[in-house]
Amino acid sequence: MGGDRIGAAAAGTWKLGDLAVNRMGFGAMRLTGSAAFDLGTPSDRERSIAVLRRAVELGVNHIDTAAFYFSRLRSANELINRALAPYPDDLVVATKVGPGRDPSGEWLPFARPDQLRGQVEENLRQLGRDHLDLVYLRQPGLDSIAEHFGALAELREAGLVRHLGISNIRPAHLAQAQAIAPVVSVQNRYGVGATRSRELLRTCGEQGIAFVPFYAIAGDGREAGASGTDQEEVLAVARAHGATPAQVRLAWTLRQGPHVLSIPGTGDPDHLAENVAAAALRLTDEDMARLDALTEAA
Repeated sequence: MGGDRIGAAAAGTWKLGDLAVNRMGFGAMRLTGSAAFDLGTPSDRERSIAVLRRAVELGVNHIDTAAFYFSRLRSANELINRALAPYPDDLVVATKVGPGRDPSGEWLPFARPDQLRGQVEENLRQLGRDHLDLVYLRQPGLDSIAEHFGALAELREAGLVRHLGISNIRPAHLAQAQAIAPVVSVQNRYGVGATRSRELLRTCGEQGIAFVPFYAIAGDGREAGASGTDQEEVLAVARAHGATPAQVRLAWTLRQGPHVLSIPGTGDPDHLAENVAAAALRLTDEDMARLDALTEAA
């Protein structure tokens, strides 16, 4: 299907609290030339900057990032700052805290509650902002997130953060967080063949909370990205629509509910245009049933 002529607004809009965004957004992890948890090979800086600017031209007004998205020479937040500041009034930049890196670059899986302010301030400095639109607490398996989320709620009260979200969670964590402060968005792994978070997606829809899947294209490739191979069912639907398998996966994700937001990431201008064009891809009920069967068989 077409690319550059189709904008992100084709998928409709949703509100993150009081912030309206197009449901087709952009994930910044791959801008640096690495995965989030691997320093990898640095990307071409000017190309990454061009991708960000083109994304905004195509109507993307929701960018997902984190201070721990960096390679040996690139920081996603710095690239966003360089490409887009002064920021458009309607642009929402969401970031994540919890994981991080020490000064040597070693991966730290999770911060203590008293370290979260420093992580928020690090994002503020890198992005060149005086407050963050949306901050997710990304947690690695805690039974309770109350103490950590409470620390972020205090930063929200202090005006450093506008809205709060939670990422990589179990259903019980949502109630824990909501007992402390409003939650406007949940990020969990979700995609064709990977719907373990279906109950959580449904709960978010019932409560008017955004659900933002990650690895919707990459699938089992996770941080490493898409494997380049797809099930025949995905390929067949793609052929029927003159689309790519990645576009089919994104369109399937957006059909999961009006509260579902998409944040595909890429450092390639052509892939960017293809991803955004998926906002206009309308799968049939037959297509959906065919793709849902992959989930049921998984």
